[in-house]
Amino acid sequence: MGDALLALSIPVLVFACGIYAACESWWRRRRPAPPCPGRPGHRAARQAESAMLVDAEDVVDTAFAGLDGLYDTPEAPAAEAPDPRPPAADVRRRAAASRDSGRSAPAPRRRG
Repeated sequence: MGDALLALSIPVLVFACGIYAACESWWRRRRPAPPCPGRPGHRAARQAESAMLVDAEDVVDTAFAGLDGLYDTPEAPAAEAPDPRPPAADVRRRAAASRDSGRSAPAPRRRG
C-alpha cells in the first residue's frame, strides 16, 4: 500500500505545481510590479551607450566624407545608342531604368 501512495503522490505533486503556477501567473497579471525609476547604474549605461553611438556616427561621417569622391555617379552620356537587338515577341520597349534609389514601378499583371 505504501508503494501505491508513493506512486500516486507524483501526479498529485505535478498537478499541484501546475495549479500554483497558473494562480501565480494570474496574480502577477492582475498586480504588475511598479515601474523602476531607473537605477544609477542603468542610467549611466544608457548614457555611455548614447555617447558610443555619437562617436560611431562621427567615425562613419568622417569615413564617408573622406571616400565621397570614390562614390560619385558618372554623368549619363548625352545620346545613348539604340539597342541593336530586336525586342522579343510580346515585349514593349520602355525608357531606361531610373537611377534614383526609390521603389521601382510594379510589373504589369499577366493575363490568361
